[in-house]
Amino acid sequence: MSPSEMRRERDSMGELEVPAGACYGGNTQRAKLNFPISNLRFGRSFIKAIGQIKQSAAVVNLELGVLEPDLSKAIVEAAQRVINGEFDSEFVVDIFQTGSGTSTNMNANEVISNVANESLGGGLGTRTPVHPNDHVNKGQSSNDVIPTTIHLAAAVAINDRLLPAMKELEDSLNAKSKEFWDVVKTGRTHLQDATPIRLGQEFKGYAGQLANGRKRVQVALDEMCTLALGGTAVGTGIGMHPEFGKRVIARLSELNGLKLKETDNHFQAQSTIDGVVMASGALKTVAVSLLKIGNDVRWLGSGPRAGIGEIQLPEVQPGSSIMPGKVNPVIAESLTMVCAQVIGNDATVAIAGQSGNFELNVMMPVAAHNLLESIDLLAASCENFARQCVNGLVATNKGPDMVMQGLAICTALAPIIGYDEAARIAHVASESGETIKQVALRETKLSDAELDKILEPLSMTEPK
Repeated sequence: MSPSEMRRERDSMGELEVPAGACYGGNTQRAKLNFPISNLRFGRSFIKAIGQIKQSAAVVNLELGVLEPDLSKAIVEAAQRVINGEFDSEFVVDIFQTGSGTSTNMNANEVISNVANESLGGGLGTRTPVHPNDHVNKGQSSNDVIPTTIHLAAAVAINDRLLPAMKELEDSLNAKSKEFWDVVKTGRTHLQDATPIRLGQEFKGYAGQLANGRKRVQVALDEMCTLALGGTAVGTGIGMHPEFGKRVIARLSELNGLKLKETDNHFQAQSTIDGVVMASGALKTVAVSLLKIGNDVRWLGSGPRAGIGEIQLPEVQPGSSIMPGKVNPVIAESLTMVCAQVIGNDATVAIAGQSGNFELNVMMPVAAHNLLESIDLLAASCENFARQCVNGLVATNKGPDMVMQGLAICTALAPIIGYDEAARIAHVASESGETIKQVALRETKLSDAELDKILEPLSMTEPK
């Protein structure tokens, strides 16, 4: 970039060059130069949340009489454009930056300041009449804005995307449970034959995992609805009107339809990210549940001839570049990879949570990135798994056809002939390749009709 394409700006550290057309300013440019680490940047949910915070602050500061009407109006309008996503490309600071997220807070302040100044007839980088610190950041500190942004972005994403997506998948699994209720098959424990189970009961178990997962995520949502705003630098609220935090949070509640509240302990809310750690843990638990479901679906659909093959998965794309006709469980595989990513993200968040020193956690940006990524990934994969896999599952005849071949149905004989004798019959059947009924008919005094009644698979799927 030639000198003519740069502009010179002055900030508290002196002069430096900033790209001429950039809506960000000197503070952001310093961070851009200081942290050439990755291509990871804050995404839409975070930028929208910080835009809402800046906008709400300008409204409240006007109400409190500490910000002039024309400046407030310009900030509100500029922040709305940030909320709408017009300036996402101007948020250029790397995730791996200052641990407080100060660079990203200043990135937002400078973008909103510059956009506001242009609307008032000023130029980019002039810092007047709307100053990024004195006006856009009024009543705030990075140390309460960034944790508030994390909580707000996560709460909105959980409420608007993740919980509905999990409910959709739960509903799909429940629908399949009802559809498969009359399909009786061999159960499996330790990957070995167990007593009969309904295919619908297996899917009822999967649906139950989602139901419990939603309860856990709801607790995380409640945790995210408690905001740190109002503590400013160290939790004391220095430099802020006493009503500022409460009023801003009330407006954020209205904007997002959430029951947000100010923390009753700003020192805790700013010196730790315990709430983020807890929320990430809930997401990890959901990922572990989905990993089990995804792998079960893969195994149940394996084959179609040399595997278990008790369900048929939707065929969505060719499975091999060399083997014609091969179709793979790619949607379930996609889900399991998301689960692995979310579990890894939680490890990062846990380490970040340990990195609080006295009055401030200093790994907030990476914790925010991983938490929000996990929410987005789980929401998208729950929807995709429901729509492109679960909804199209079909039960085959393989499970019912094999159920009488199962050795564990001898469990029904144990109360009648004793455990040891039933175990002997199972061993004989295993060695000979016969069914339990064939061996029992030969080696016990039970009649054909009695054995049919005792060994009837459907009766073994419900408690007596």
